[in-house]
Formats: sequence, C-alpha cells, structure tokens
Amino acid sequence: MKTLIIIPTYDEKDNVAPIAEAVFTNLPEAHILFVDDNSPDGTGDILDKMSSENSAIQVLHNEKKSGLGRAYIGGFKWALEKGYDLIFEMDADFSHDPAELPNFVKAAENADLVLGSRYVDGIRITNWPISRLILSKGASLYVRFITGIPATDPTGGYKCYSRKVLETIDLEDIVSSGYSFQVEMSYKTWMLGFTLTDIPITFVDRRAGYSKMSGGIFKEAIWLVLKLALKNRFRRKPLQKQ
Repeated sequence: MKTLIIIPTYDEKDNVAPIAEAVFTNLPEAHILFVDDNSPDGTGDILDKMSSENSAIQVLHNEKKSGLGRAYIGGFKWALEKGYDLIFEMDADFSHDPAELPNFVKAAENADLVLGSRYVDGIRITNWPISRLILSKGASLYVRFITGIPATDPTGGYKCYSRKVLETIDLEDIVSSGYSFQVEMSYKTWMLGFTLTDIPITFVDRRAGYSKMSGGIFKEAIWLVLKLALKNRFRRKPLQKQ
C-alpha cells in the first residue's frame, strides 16, 4: 500500500526533523508531506532543505496561516493526485507517537478510517493538566451524544484514511478550519457508510513549541457539531454508500 503521512506545521522548527526521522524508523516505506502555514520561525526553509535531501519528503507552502483544516484539505488533494492508498493525519510535535504507525496500517486492512483513541480501555494521556483532560473527555462525550458517531475519541487527530474515503467526501464542502475539522471529517465518513475502527494510542503533550488551541477554536467545534446533527436530522444510522 502506498502510504502518505500528512503533517501540518506552524512554528515547528524544532520538531520537523526529529518527527520525520521517527516516521521513517517506524514505517520505512512511507512518504511524508509537510504542509506549512507560512511559519514565521523558518520552519518552511528547514522543510525545503529536508525535501532536497530526501525524495520521500515533500512540502506544500501556504501563503498565509489558514488553519488546520485547510492544511489537511490541501494535503488530501495532493495525496489523491499522487495515487496514495493510505493517507494519515499526524501532528508534528510527537503528541502522536510514530511507533503506532504500523498498528494503524494493520487496522486499515479491515476499516476505511482508523482513529487513534486516547480513551480505549481507560485514559491514555500524559502531561496534561486535569482541566484540559476534563475538557477533552467532555468534548468527546458531547460529540458522541449529539451525532451518534461510534467512536471513543471523535475529536482526536491521529488518523488513517483509505483512499476511497477521501475520493468520496466532497472536500470542497468541508467548512471547518480549526480542530473541529477532525469531527467533521470523521462524521462525514461515517454518514457515507464507511467503516470506522478505534485503536488505542497514548497521547503525550508536545515536546517543543507551543499549543495552537484557542477559545475560538473550541467555540467553532461546539457549534459545528450541532449544525452537522441538525443538517442530518440527528440521524444515527449511516447513509448508504453511493
């Protein structure tokens, strides 16, 4: 299977080289696409140098900071054009452990979307304050209750899509720009009748850099979930694939 790891970046100069090395250590056959949101810290220049030295690393440069969702949409389109079979979402800051990559590939043999879950068989998060943990767990429960999506961690961002999912979803119809993008994509995948599965991951707070989470992003996610559910009349049963 031709596999691509998409990694969005904004001010991640200290992380990009180590994360690339870790990806190739755990999944040597993979390719990496970094999508840089015009980082002011020089991340883009570092990525260009990495790409020039390794053909398995490619870079997309956005002219301005457009958000996580837009970065992934650009990466998805690139992946489809280049013929990749498995397309990953992954953070640059090591909160998503590259050692889990082979487990995702194995699970993808029997599912259209593999979700890395922080909440399978307990809570698998380290180095978070209790307030952030409560917020994250509460958000997952809220999404599951409102939408009915059968996922233990629908807000998580460590994922593996099969090509047919991204070919079927109308990427131009995705409205989210922040972290609610994760919910919107998983929900649309499920509603189209594709199969979802969870695998356990351990989430570790970032090694370097700073968090991009904000109050505005959180508010966007709350309203988006309601809009998605209302649009589909709170349907709990997936639609049939076309």
